[in-house]
Amino acid sequence: MDAQIKKGILEMCLLLKLAKKDYYGYELMKEMNLLFPDVNESTFYAILRRLKKEGFAVQYQGEVSGGPARKYYKLSPGGERELDRKMQSWEELCEIVEQLR
Repeated sequence: MDAQIKKGILEMCLLLKLAKKDYYGYELMKEMNLLFPDVNESTFYAILRRLKKEGFAVQYQGEVSGGPARKYYKLSPGGERELDRKMQSWEELCEIVEQLR
């Protein structure tokens, strides 16, 4: 798969995961790695950092019993709007491809 296409799909999938629940970074990376085993850890974290920088994800410290605090991520209201926009674009693209089949 083309790297740029995969990057866009990874970003959309991360937003989809964060729309369902809050995740700590490693947990999210492990789940995404099951879906995209050929993508390395640094790629996931780079996309997650960019989502945070662009205001689509929010990071906060979560307490863990018997261990160090974890950095959790959740979808921001701006992230919800971005996910809606990406999903609309995805659906339009799928319709176009289906028409061409």
